Amino acid sequence: MNERLMERFSTLVRDGAATQERQPATESEGIEDLLAFGVLRGIRERAVMLELRKRTGNILAIDYGGLEVEFDPSEGIVLHTMSGRKVVIKGRNLNAVTQTVSLFHGLTRHRVSWVQEMGQNKLFQTEQGATVVESIAW
Repeated sequence: MNERLMERFSTLVRDGAATQERQPATESEGIEDLLAFGVLRGIRERAVMLELRKRTGNILAIDYGGLEVEFDPSEGIVLHTMSGRKVVIKGRNLNAVTQTVSLFHGLTRHRVSWVQEMGQNKLFQTEQGATVVESIAW
C-alpha cells in the first residue's frame, strides 16, 4: 500500500513540475518579439506594466495606469508617469508601422510589454524601415 501511495505522489509531483516548466513558454508565445520591443499578440490583451531595458542590464518597470505618451519626431517618444518621472526613448522609425504595429501606437494601446535599447549587433540585423531603439533615458 505504501509503495502505491508513493508512486501516485511522485507522479503528481513530477506532472506538476512539468506543467510549471511549460508555463513560461506558453506566456512568451503571446508576445511578438520585434527586436526593439515586444507586443502582445491578442487583440484584447493589455499589459499592466511596461518594462524598459537598457544595454547595461538596468531595467525599469512602469505602470501603464496614468502613463502619458508623447511623440516628437525630433526628440523621440516621451513617457510621463504619474510619479513625475520622465522617460525618453530615442531611435528611428518609432512611429512607423512594423509588422502591423508601431511602437508609439502600441504604447498608447497598452500592448507593448517591453522596450529595449539595441546593441550594435542587433542594429545590423534590422531591416530597412524597422523600428530601432538607440537609447532609453530616465
